[in-house]
Order: sequence, then C-alpha cells, then structure tokens
Amino acid sequence: MTMQGPTRRSVLLATGAAAFTVGCGEYGNEGDSGSDTVEASAGQELAKTSDIPVGGGKIFKDEKIVVTQPKEGEFKAFTNICTHQQCPVASVEGGTINCTCHGSKFSITDGSVENPPATQPLAEKKIAVQGDSIRLA
Repeated sequence: MTMQGPTRRSVLLATGAAAFTVGCGEYGNEGDSGSDTVEASAGQELAKTSDIPVGGGKIFKDEKIVVTQPKEGEFKAFTNICTHQQCPVASVEGGTINCTCHGSKFSITDGSVENPPATQPLAEKKIAVQGDSIRLA
C-alpha cells in the first residue's frame, strides 16, 4: 500500500486559510490600536470645566471626543465622528455640534440629530468631572 502525501489542493487550501487567519489577526490589531490609544488615555484630563462654554462645547480631535455643557454644571461627551459619512465634526455653536461635510447637526444635550443628512445620533462617550477637571473615564 502506497501512502500519498498531501495533494496540491489541500496544501493550497491550508496555505490560504493560514494567510486569511493571519490577515484577519493583523487587521484586528490595527483596528484595536485606535481604541487602545483612547483606553490608554483613561483618566487623562481633557479640560477644565471653565474651558467648556455653557450652551456650547469643545472638540478634542486627538481623543476623538466633543465635550459639551448644555446647562451650567452639566457636561456631556460624544464621539467627534459624524454618523453620516464619518467626517470629523468641525464646530460647536448655536446649541449644536456641526459637521461641515454635508451639514449634519447634533444636539449638545444628547447627540441626537438636529439637522440631516445624518440619521443616527452621535455615540455618547464616558467622561468624569472631578472638581474643575474633566477627564476621560
């Protein structure tokens, strides 16, 4: 009885599966690196409470966060990426967080859509206010 080695087909399938798995692993690592940056920054001070205007807010591009103060002493935080086509928002004024790519506007109170074309609200982010310091949570 003759033992046959692996067929060309089985070698190609195994090689392809291994390459696919490695590719997925590396892609996953790249995607995670952005979130690791934010997680590594937990506890980092973003601003002083006096830096965030009442009825307005401030964009923190590096942290990808918008911090707002809808009412005196009430602070909220949202992602700075517009839900319409993933453009970074450009300003906070007139009670809204504004994306100038296509005109979407979001509420500084809850991130809800105030003006389309976006149809989904901005995701809320966690912050902690300790004394006069606003930090990533």
